[in-house]
Amino acid sequence: LRRSPGEVCFPGGKSEATDKDDIDTALREAKEEVGLQPEKVEVICRLMPGIDKMNNLVTPVVGFIEDTFQITPNPDEVSEVFVVPLEYFVKPLNYKTFFYKTSSGYLTRIHCFTYDDQEHKKSFKIWGLTAHFAVFLALVIFGERPTFEVDYDLDNLISSSENNFINLYASIYERKKSNL
Repeated sequence: LRRSPGEVCFPGGKSEATDKDDIDTALREAKEEVGLQPEKVEVICRLMPGIDKMNNLVTPVVGFIEDTFQITPNPDEVSEVFVVPLEYFVKPLNYKTFFYKTSSGYLTRIHCFTYDDQEHKKSFKIWGLTAHFAVFLALVIFGERPTFEVDYDLDNLISSSENNFINLYASIYERKKSNL
């Protein structure tokens, strides 16, 4: 909660020297933040990385867990936990989009979902990189067009996501180079 307080995000964080790779980092962070034991996760893949607002490279790791998993949030890192059906990120009830120009001048679409959680009787705003990763995963899993516009060629989802990432990364690299 020290960084980005009040924002919705997936478990995760910075790699440590003891982490072998991105998967190790993701499993360690999930254990620290929500009590998910690494041996209870069937890791499926890593998705195309993204770049956060501080220009850090973020690599999402996708895995399956049992629906019987009992979440134990670490109060030093997590204020509350909720679950959203993945399909919500292709067929949302409450959605808006806006465009954002990064500090490097790259224009990108920001997805913003408001999810009404009946269990907690509360609404949660899911946007930015968290929404970006959720939308991409939903597109991969469901293979159908969302009810809103996306910055991908849906007939070539993987290659268009690679191109989007390369363009974003290149714009950041060019800005860093011009500031030297």
